[in-house]
Amino acid sequence: MRINHNIAALNTHRQMGQANQAQQNSMEKLSSGLRINKAGDDAAGLAISEKMRGQIRGLDQAQRNSQDGISMIQTAEGALNETHDILQRMRELSVQSSNDTNTADDRKEIQKEIDQLSSEIDRISNDTEFNTKNLLDGSMGGPVDAAVANVNESGVLQVSDTNITDGAGVLTELEDSDGNSLGIAVDDVIKVSYVKDGETIEDSLTVGATTAVSDLAGLVSDADTTYADGKINLTATDGGTSNAINGLTFSVEDSSGNVRTAATDVLSNFSETTQAENVRQDGSATFQIGSNTGQNLSLSINEMTSSSLGVEGLQVSTQSQANTAINVIDTAISKVSAERSKLGATQNRLDHTINNLSTSSENLTAAESRIRDVDMAAEMMNQTKNSILGQASQAMLAQANQQPQGVLQLLQ
Repeated sequence: MRINHNIAALNTHRQMGQANQAQQNSMEKLSSGLRINKAGDDAAGLAISEKMRGQIRGLDQAQRNSQDGISMIQTAEGALNETHDILQRMRELSVQSSNDTNTADDRKEIQKEIDQLSSEIDRISNDTEFNTKNLLDGSMGGPVDAAVANVNESGVLQVSDTNITDGAGVLTELEDSDGNSLGIAVDDVIKVSYVKDGETIEDSLTVGATTAVSDLAGLVSDADTTYADGKINLTATDGGTSNAINGLTFSVEDSSGNVRTAATDVLSNFSETTQAENVRQDGSATFQIGSNTGQNLSLSINEMTSSSLGVEGLQVSTQSQANTAINVIDTAISKVSAERSKLGATQNRLDHTINNLSTSSENLTAAESRIRDVDMAAEMMNQTKNSILGQASQAMLAQANQQPQGVLQLLQ
């Protein structure tokens, strides 16, 4: 028997220490609800979990970003809704003024409302803001590296004499795309009107036996014109919004002043495209809709002032001006419709983006939970086991400490 080293007590003490440490770890996990409380619990698991947490918090913030983007879009779209209503009222007034039952004084009164409505379009454009960011004044427009004004393109025309080149096609031989004659005759008067920088410009041409299509295009002195492949294309000579040609209208009248409806309808079938406004840097808004770099969406909102819509200074003081104004306002309504359509499409996309981000966040959270969170039931079993082992170790240590006392029996 040896008394300097109680091996049984040392062994029991070691086992008791391990049981107490295990019990302490179990209590730490149970009290925090986490399987990994420090790197020592699971070094690799901790690294994976923290990376997932970054993704989850990024996804949650991206959801909030997307919702803020929707709020911005709704603000802009709501303002454009009012612009639409104003343009519809301006069109109604233009139709009213184009009727010759009105006197000059009547048209002056109509002009007053047109002027006020145009000013309100500018106020809406300049004052519509979201978080102090102006939305409709063009500052959020996309990049423009060339100041090309409006391009107007006619419907398809044909020259009945196929031996005559397009540019020299005689007006009296023009047909529509179905091969029907436009009925233009010698001594007919072709009138053109358009709006440029708030001024209605008018000109006319008397048809002769050799008057060519190129002469028709030449009526628009503020545009560079081409005629090819059965289409007349007119591009404003100078760039920028103020030089844009809006509401291009042709009218064909016979020598008695009667309108040739078929020819007028075909020649006035011009579509208008603004290739660019004024040269500007990219002001598009970028929405961060993902948790990682580069996961974003850009949105540009074009300038929605009266000048960019072509209705600034619009005149309806005469029948001819009012008739041209109808075309100008129709084009402006189309521009606002296109912008609202773009905003609506982006809003719908962001709705789906939010749903996707929410699903991704939920699934990633579940994966992170499996790594980081503790299984409470299993850990309670471990804690109970370790508690019993600790108590048993204490009892056995007491027994081991009693064993050296047996040496005293040898002294009796």
